Amino acid sequence: MNGPPTREHLPTEASLTHSRGLDTMSIGQAFDVFDREDRGLCDALVAARAEIVRAIELTIAALGRGGRLIYVGAGTSGRLGVLDAVECPPTFQTDPGQVQGRIAGGFDALTRAIEGAEDDFDEGERSVADVTEKDLVFGIAAGGTTPFVHGAIRAAQERGATTCFLACVPEEFAPDSADCSIRLATGPEVLAGSTRLKAATATKLVLNRITTIAFAHLGKVYDNLMVDVSTTANRKLADRGRRLVGRITGLAEGKAGGLLADAHGKVKLACVMHRHGVGPAEAEKRLTAVGGRLREALAQGFDSTR
Repeated sequence: MNGPPTREHLPTEASLTHSRGLDTMSIGQAFDVFDREDRGLCDALVAARAEIVRAIELTIAALGRGGRLIYVGAGTSGRLGVLDAVECPPTFQTDPGQVQGRIAGGFDALTRAIEGAEDDFDEGERSVADVTEKDLVFGIAAGGTTPFVHGAIRAAQERGATTCFLACVPEEFAPDSADCSIRLATGPEVLAGSTRLKAATATKLVLNRITTIAFAHLGKVYDNLMVDVSTTANRKLADRGRRLVGRITGLAEGKAGGLLADAHGKVKLACVMHRHGVGPAEAEKRLTAVGGRLREALAQGFDSTR
């Protein structure tokens, strides 16, 4: 039989002692139970630090060689992958195809539950039929057993792609064959078996770290600022762009706005233009020469035509 073992006896399926009688608790008591459980999630991430760091390294390597980060999951896990993927273009001005989320059941599964889709190992394989050795396929399965995800991991490996796997159970309960396996010890849920709770929150924390740190290393961040944000999408982002240029260059808001306009709305371009007294074309050359890293472009005084 294809796929991993059943979910029987998984920690994520167990009944949490502290939340028994949840239906009899006052609202305040129930809140306190959730609070107690959620406080341990950061500890779970710290315990998996080495594996998470490794996953970030693999992500940087894949994106740096022109590959893609492809999240694969079912249900809540799949939706979290899609969420992280769709937030990358507005945050880092990346190509929408660079980070992708693929979910069992397809587009419809984003807005309604398609319960049987997660059990289709073969569909998981087909979901990554386009991957290459440049890509990183990142499987997410809270309980660790989702056949759709394991099918995707196996197919990705056969195609030469790098693979990561994230689950909220120890590996002995649900083994995997990925190059990097992240295991978050989130334990039983307040509502037994509902991995949309602690497991999902911990998963979101991991994905936040992966793409943010990876793109910071790939030149999409300066200091702790979103300097590759699209400033032409709406008024809020246009205002943010002016403030970013002003903060980095020291220019007043009006002058910062004018400079940003001359730079076609590109924050990094505007800052390099100001720092070196050059036009947009020359500033673009300087940024390209250092892989888009603003800190290096601001610091280096070189002839980009050499």
